[in-house]
Amino acid sequence: MTAVIYARYSSDNQREESIEGQIRECTAYAEKNGITVIKHYIDRAISAKTDNRPEFQRMLQDCRDGKIDMIITKSVSRFARNVVDCISMVRMLAELPSPVGVFFESECIFSLKDDSQMALSFQATMAQEESHIRSRSMETSLRMRLDGGLPLTPKLLGYSHDADGNLVVNPDE
Repeated sequence: MTAVIYARYSSDNQREESIEGQIRECTAYAEKNGITVIKHYIDRAISAKTDNRPEFQRMLQDCRDGKIDMIITKSVSRFARNVVDCISMVRMLAELPSPVGVFFESECIFSLKDDSQMALSFQATMAQEESHIRSRSMETSLRMRLDGGLPLTPKLLGYSHDADGNLVVNPDE
């Protein structure tokens, strides 16, 4: 059997080691089970929304074109953090003329097994909730900074920050 590996990280502050770790663990699973990995699809610093990920979309098209037997991914949250997206993608892949299974390494779930749907739904729900919690946490942090008079400002051409963090005109720029 042949397979591809799908890996992703969602923000610029996550390191390349995240991708390398995902690939290493998925490759180890494949080798242990006699599966030949033929390609890696990697989305770097891309949102969890599946329609915004070019490599994910390319992988799905290759599945539709019959080029892929199986997808191995580190976890449900790397595949999709939206329950509806995750379940609909897995079902679409299973209903192709040549069904494609997804193996979620961390959760040890293989989507083509009859008993995988409930476990996958549960894990996808957990991934979605984790995403919502992180989003709310970031919003709260930003609100607290603003309330405390500490706005987040990127480096602006023509301005610098003084010792107190205030923006001041930089005459050299």
